[in-house]
Amino acid sequence: MATEKKPSVDAVLVGFGWTGAIMGTELTAAGLKVVALERGEPRDTNPDFAYPRITDELSYGIRGKLFQHLARETVTIRHTPADTALPYRQHGSFLLGTGVGGAGVHWNGHHWRPLPADLRLRSTYEERYGKNFIPEGMTIQDWGVSYEELEPHFEQFEKICGTSGKAGNLGGQVQAGGNPFEGARRSDFPLPPLASPNSALLFAKAAAELGYHPFPQAAANASRSYTNPHGVQLGPCNFCGFCERYGCYTYAKASPQTTLLPVLLKRPNFELRTRSHVVRVNMSPDGKRATGVTYIDAQGNEIEQPADLVVLCAYQMHNVRLLLLSKIGRPYDPASGQGVVGRNYAYQLNGGATLIFDKDQPMNPFVGAGASGHVIDDFDGDNFDHGPLGFVGGASINCINTGGRPIQQLATPPGAPTWGAGWKKAVKESYLFQASVGSQGSVMAYRDNYLDLDPTYKDAYGQPLLRMTFDWKPNDIAMTQFIGTKVEQIAKAMGPRQMSLNFMKPGAHYDTRPYQSTHNTGGAVMGTDPSTSVVNRYAQVWDVPNVFVMGACLFPQNFGYNPTAMVAGIAYWAAAAIRERYLKQPGALA
Repeated sequence: MATEKKPSVDAVLVGFGWTGAIMGTELTAAGLKVVALERGEPRDTNPDFAYPRITDELSYGIRGKLFQHLARETVTIRHTPADTALPYRQHGSFLLGTGVGGAGVHWNGHHWRPLPADLRLRSTYEERYGKNFIPEGMTIQDWGVSYEELEPHFEQFEKICGTSGKAGNLGGQVQAGGNPFEGARRSDFPLPPLASPNSALLFAKAAAELGYHPFPQAAANASRSYTNPHGVQLGPCNFCGFCERYGCYTYAKASPQTTLLPVLLKRPNFELRTRSHVVRVNMSPDGKRATGVTYIDAQGNEIEQPADLVVLCAYQMHNVRLLLLSKIGRPYDPASGQGVVGRNYAYQLNGGATLIFDKDQPMNPFVGAGASGHVIDDFDGDNFDHGPLGFVGGASINCINTGGRPIQQLATPPGAPTWGAGWKKAVKESYLFQASVGSQGSVMAYRDNYLDLDPTYKDAYGQPLLRMTFDWKPNDIAMTQFIGTKVEQIAKAMGPRQMSLNFMKPGAHYDTRPYQSTHNTGGAVMGTDPSTSVVNRYAQVWDVPNVFVMGACLFPQNFGYNPTAMVAGIAYWAAAAIRERYLKQPGALA
């Protein structure tokens, strides 16, 4: 294997999805020479997402054309430290993206800001319910940065995306029709909400009659034509039903390709190298400074890219694995509770109801977008009294019609045959009349849910795979069981002919086979204490100040929302700190 050393640059970005595009845009605007390394292939709306090729459900929805090739690299998974982990060989529970744009290509576009209390979760629960309310072994913690500090950056990302929605709190004043529980914002969304399908309107009516507070889901799908602050144009969503697992052929869904790359890729101080798999961050002899990275190119050559600044912008799991492979930070040990890299891995616990309506109530499921519908936030975060309930966390509850694709989104009534003439008859009679009500539930961090390097399995380059040790805990099951009663209540009030519920029951174990969400979090968490966090409040590694880490690996625990807006808000927050403080005096920012 040949070794080549490239000329040094000001900054190297590892991974080129949302955070790589944000960091590239912000750092090149500050005059830095930036190189981005993406291990996957180059992709753009045209020609890669052109119609009708992109609406091939077999290629994209089933065979996962936009996802990581798990035969070359995957993760291993087990429930407890006493179990033997086995490789994740088929995309099921979560979808690992690859290529330019990363998961920002195939996401649904749900655009959530965190609740202010989410960012000081331990303090919130201890102040309201007492320290003994938090179960033993639950390692939740505050983020070290406040909603108020991040608010301008949340607004910035909404303007970049052309987000469609309705404000619920402008300057501390609750606004009718929006989310009354959200943190105060300085301005409304750039665009009005997407039109809602029949099922969502029925959900909103039922929820309001029950005394809850429905509002349109904020969507990174443009409700009308829009030009963002970089001068990039987005077109209006046409509700084709091909958001999740697909690129957007109408330039309506916000992604790096539709919002930032048309500007960034033209800058002379930026270079993107695809099919470049980073295998380690290179360190100085004393281990206190990164000197760049080493990657393998498409021809199998080993390349060294020196850089003054290294920013890890890959997916949550990949960033944690690269920190462990590069020996940056102390690996977490669940037995002693010491160490930080790999600590506080979390996920989400979702559930829902499938509804079939009478023939006088067509739901037309084929008319959909990734985030078209209504939501309630009454039972998320600490928006309700947990005292008598005895669990931490909650969930948003939604009726979102993402589409009605014929393979993956074809529900039949309970008891219907699963094949043959009976199945065909059930599909014909129920397809136009189906809807769903779902919940997206938080999962807390625990001492024995963590990430480390697998001692047995290796990737195509001979490096250890990342090992996930994770299972549901009683607190999370109690949360989803409670949320299930609320979903059932609303679903019944919608008046379906038939209904079935799907919520985890006590004793259930994490199952990698059915899809839940690609909302994996933790492993390189941020905070104010180096003994419990990998990075400080500016996403800067405590022990190596010229390394910054982006993404959901920074989350100390998970909440009941999609993570993308939080991930982007931190990226803009960290980029501002680099530009305004770090570049003037390189070193620790906290």
